[in-house]
Amino acid sequence: MDFFGAQDDARRKTWRLALLFGAAVLSLVVLTNLLVALVYGWAANHTRPAAFDPVAMVAALPAEYWAWISLGVVGVVAMASGYKYLMMRRGGRAVAEALGGRLIPPSTTDFRERRLLNVVEEMAIASGMPVPPVYVVEEPSINAFAAGHSPDDAVIGVNRGTLEHLNRDELQGVIGHELSHVLNGDSRLNLRLIAVLHGILFIGVLGRGLLYGVGRGSRRRSGSSGGAPALALGLGLLVIGYAGTFFGNLIKAAVSRQREYLADAAAVQFTRNPAGIAGALKKIGGLGSGSRMRTAAAGEMSHIFFGAAGRMTLGGLLATHPPLEKRIRAVDPHWNGEFVVPAATPEPAAASEAAPEAAHAAPEGVAFAAAPLPSGTDGASALEVHATPEALAATVGRLDDRGLAEATRLIAGLPAAVHDAAHDPFSARALMYALVLDDSEDSRKSQLEHLARHAEAGLPETLKRLLPAAASLDEQQRLTLVEMAGPALKQLSSRQYRTFMDNLAALITADQRIELMEWVLHRLLVKELAPHFGAPKIRRGASGHGPDPDCVRVLLSALAREGGRTPDEAEAAFRAGMAHMGLEGEFDPRPDPDFRRLNDALRALRKTAPLKKPRLIKACAAAVTADGRVSVREGALLQGIAAALDCPLPPAIYRA
Repeated sequence: MDFFGAQDDARRKTWRLALLFGAAVLSLVVLTNLLVALVYGWAANHTRPAAFDPVAMVAALPAEYWAWISLGVVGVVAMASGYKYLMMRRGGRAVAEALGGRLIPPSTTDFRERRLLNVVEEMAIASGMPVPPVYVVEEPSINAFAAGHSPDDAVIGVNRGTLEHLNRDELQGVIGHELSHVLNGDSRLNLRLIAVLHGILFIGVLGRGLLYGVGRGSRRRSGSSGGAPALALGLGLLVIGYAGTFFGNLIKAAVSRQREYLADAAAVQFTRNPAGIAGALKKIGGLGSGSRMRTAAAGEMSHIFFGAAGRMTLGGLLATHPPLEKRIRAVDPHWNGEFVVPAATPEPAAASEAAPEAAHAAPEGVAFAAAPLPSGTDGASALEVHATPEALAATVGRLDDRGLAEATRLIAGLPAAVHDAAHDPFSARALMYALVLDDSEDSRKSQLEHLARHAEAGLPETLKRLLPAAASLDEQQRLTLVEMAGPALKQLSSRQYRTFMDNLAALITADQRIELMEWVLHRLLVKELAPHFGAPKIRRGASGHGPDPDCVRVLLSALAREGGRTPDEAEAAFRAGMAHMGLEGEFDPRPDPDFRRLNDALRALRKTAPLKKPRLIKACAAAVTADGRVSVREGALLQGIAAALDCPLPPAIYRA
C-alpha cells in the first residue's frame, strides 16, 4: 500500500472505530439498564422469592430511571475515555513513560544504545521524517513499539532484550517495521484504540470497586445481608464491563493483525534484507521470554508492540499479532521451521555492524546525470534529473534501501563538530542559531549582540566555535541537521524552549527579510517541537475535499520564484505545476517578505484529504523540475515544504 493509501485507510479505520465504539456504548447502556432493573426489582421483592419475575421487574423500573441510567453510563464511558485521551495527548512519550521506558540521551556512550540511535537516525532521515526520541524498557524479552499521533511527536521504544540479542541488520528490520507504523498512521490509530477501550473497560472497574467496597462494609456489619443488592449490582457491572472489553479486544486484534503483515513487508522493502526482520522473529521464538511484557500497562497497549506482549488465549482469537510462524514464512518462504536461540551480541562493534556500503539503484522512474551540472544562477550546484513528477511523488513516505544509503552518506558527510552538536541539548541550540546567521557582517554583528543579551551563558561562544563548520553546509545538510537535532531539543525545559524559539525568530528577522530556506527551517522546528512542549493537535484531512485553488496558486508561485529563475522561467515553472493540478490562474511574482501568504496557504492545504494530496505533491515537483534539473537548494525546499504538508519526502532524489 502506498503512503497516501495507507493514510486514507487509517482514517477510514478511525471512523469505523468510532461507529464500533458507539455500538459498544449502546450495548453497555441497554445491559446496564436491564441489570439495574433486575437488581431494583429483586431488592423490592427479595422477601418474596416466589414473586421473582424478570419481565415484571424490568417493567416496574420507573421510566425516569432508564434515562438517568443511560446518561450515567454514557457519561462514565465518555469521562473514562476522555481522561485516557487527555493522557495520550502528550503523544508517544506518554506511552513510553507508562511502560516504564527510559529516554536514551542522544549523547549516550553505551555501545548498544549508540548503535540503536544510529539505526533510528539513519532510517528516519531516509524516510524523510523527523528523528524520533528513543526509549529503552528494562524487559529481558525481544520487543519494540512506536507510538505517537504523528511523526512529529512519535517515539520509538525497545526492550533491553532487543538491544542485547539482535545484531544491526535485525535492529534495522525491527525499526523499519516500527517506522512504517508511524508513516502509515497506525500509531495514531493505536492511541485512539487505547482511549476507546479504556472507556469500555471502566464499567467493569466500577463494578470491581463496588464489590470491594460492599464486601468490606458487609464484614464490618458482621454478616448483615443488607448489601446483597449492591453486591449483585457490582458483580453484574463487572461482567458487563469485561464482556464489553472482550468484544473491544476482538476489534483491536482484527485491526492490528493485518497491519503487522504490512509493516513486516515495509521493513523488507526498506532494508532489502528479509533476513533482518526474519532473524528478529526467529530469535523471539527461540528466547525463553519471547516477546512477552511483564509491566501491567502492556495489557491495554498490546496492539502497539512488534511482537505479542502476552500469551495467546482462546486459540488466538484475541491475539493482536499473527502467529510467529506465519510472519516468518511471509518474509522467508524457505524457512526450515527452526527458531534461533539468541546469545548476547558482542560489546565491541564488529566489522559486520557497520552500515553496508552497497550499490543502490534509483527509484523506478527516476534517473540521474552522471555528474552535476555547472552552478546555476543561484550559486547552487544542480543535478540533472530525468524524472516525472509522478515518480517523485511516489517516493513520499517510501521506505527503501536507496533512501537508507543516501541518509547514511549524508550523515557521514557532516563535519564532526556539527554532527556532535546536533546530539547535545545545549550545543544543538547554538547549531540552529548558526544555521540562520546572515552572511552580511553588519547583520551578523547585530544577531550576535542579540544572543549575547538574550541567550543562555556560553551559547554565543559555542555558536562561534561551530560557525566555520556550519558555514560550509549546503541546504540539504542543514535540513538533515534540523531533523537530527529534534531528540536533543526535546530535552529542553519549557522555558528554555520558549527562549530558544524567540531567539531563533529574532535572528531570522534581524535583517528585515526572511529567505524561503530560513522559513522552511523555522517551520519544521516549530512543527516538530511544538507538539512536545504543548498539546498536540490531531490533524484530520477534510473529508473528500481537494486542495483550495487559491492556496495552490500561492504555493506554486513561491516555489517558482526560487532557483534564480528569470521572470519567464518562473512563470513557466508555475504553469507546469498548475497544469498537473488541472487548474488555471495567474502567476504571482510579488515577493512574500514575511511569508504570511505561504503560511496561510499551507495551513489550509494540510487539511487536504490524503488521496487528494498526491496531485499536489506532483504539482510542486513539476514546478521544481520544469527546467530539467534540481539544485540542492530547490530539492531541500521541496522536501521541507512536503514535510510541512505532512508528506515526508526522502532526500535521495535531490542530492547533487
